[in-house]
Amino acid sequence: MEAWSVNAILLAFGGGMFGASLGALWSFCLCGLLTMLGCLVVLGGGSDFLLLQVGLGPIFGPHTGGFVAGVVAATYAAALRKNHPSGAAKDILSPLVDTSWDVLVVGGLSAVFGLLIVPLLGRVPLIREFDLLALSICINIWLARLLFQKEMPWGNMDSIRQHGWLGTDGYAISWVGWMSPPSRLLAIGAGMGLLSGGVAMGFREYLAPLAAQGMVSESAAFVAPLIFCWGFSAVMLTMLNFGQATIQKAPVTHCMAIMGAWGYLQSGSLVVAMVFGIGGAFIEELTARMFYNHGSNHLDPPAAGIALSTFVMNILFKPEFLNLGRFFNF
Repeated sequence: MEAWSVNAILLAFGGGMFGASLGALWSFCLCGLLTMLGCLVVLGGGSDFLLLQVGLGPIFGPHTGGFVAGVVAATYAAALRKNHPSGAAKDILSPLVDTSWDVLVVGGLSAVFGLLIVPLLGRVPLIREFDLLALSICINIWLARLLFQKEMPWGNMDSIRQHGWLGTDGYAISWVGWMSPPSRLLAIGAGMGLLSGGVAMGFREYLAPLAAQGMVSESAAFVAPLIFCWGFSAVMLTMLNFGQATIQKAPVTHCMAIMGAWGYLQSGSLVVAMVFGIGGAFIEELTARMFYNHGSNHLDPPAAGIALSTFVMNILFKPEFLNLGRFFNF
């Protein structure tokens, strides 16, 4: 489905209003579930519609109704409309269905913007080396931060002066403070990198022959191994909504998951998958310190981490750049 088609725009608008009504986190968990189901359909030799048009596309992708619409709507509701359930734009757990119609419309409009900006970004040299869905999420939220809260991407200057731009006040202002210490990032990143790399290995071995025979699309055969554990990590975040106190302390691993899969798919090595999973963990934490900790709304560190990590990965492995893939035989 072409991003600029009337149908795609209408679907993104509808998905955005629905996603805003759920709230950003619930919509993202649902997006992850739809994406996983889409991967399983492809694994069974079926259509790529659920994966590429619903879970990752205009209907309910993370850059449309499956996440960003809820963040932008929450920012508008808290900063301008003053009817956010908790009053805090950083609260992405609360559904917004009982706010007002205009909050949901803002979610729909942000989803349309997220849909339309992706192909535009893809036309810009070097910029197209980022993960474009993730980059569009960041741009969408940065614009909401600027328009509704009059804040720059790095956040509140008073907080930056008090704690330092990359400071955390002993993890008191951290995005996911229970995961932020370097030793934990190292362990969790290694574990998720290996897990995601292993899943990518199995998916690719099974799907490559099907794609060669034309039984599944080339796009789906590439995307499914890359994205499955990303969806798994998204579904896992239901712990944040269902849990209380220590039970709520879920690891947030979708940046590590996608980077672990990328590492394996580019190199054929689980060791590289582990290394890139660790790298994803630390880049995710860095982007949290740069754009989330001092901000007044939720700027998603995994999205920023995926965007930046993918850029690094492409520069390292693409033939037109450093082409490190030539050192791996698989």
